[in-house]
Amino acid sequence: MAETVAPTQEIIQDFKDAFEFLEEWTDRYGYIIDLGKKLPPFPEELMVDENLMPGCQSRVWLISYMEGDRLRFKAASDAMIVSGLIALILGVYDNHTPQEILDTGSDFVEELGLQKHLSPSRSNGLHSLVKHVMAAAKRHAG
Repeated sequence: MAETVAPTQEIIQDFKDAFEFLEEWTDRYGYIIDLGKKLPPFPEELMVDENLMPGCQSRVWLISYMEGDRLRFKAASDAMIVSGLIALILGVYDNHTPQEILDTGSDFVEELGLQKHLSPSRSNGLHSLVKHVMAAAKRHAG
């Protein structure tokens, strides 16, 4: 039986609601870190240089693959806040069709205010992660 996945806009709205509920950025950071703690384990054998994402201060491993008509992602980081950002991004994009991912775009990152409240290096890393997700979706769209 196929896994039911909420539409990307519904997932984004859930994140927006959580951010709105948590008015202080210190609470929002705590929420992001908690998201990262819930990331599924990343296989150690995949923690190799070819899966390392360039453009990140922390080490970030990312893989993508098709599972039926769905694009799947697995990722991990050696930094807690970055793991949370990964969880947020993958929460939106993982297990959707490439076209759904492309149609979703990345405006929600700005709408959440993430880039304004992250250090420049984390903001660049977040941008790089989204760019890699979109590139994978483009490769598999069709």
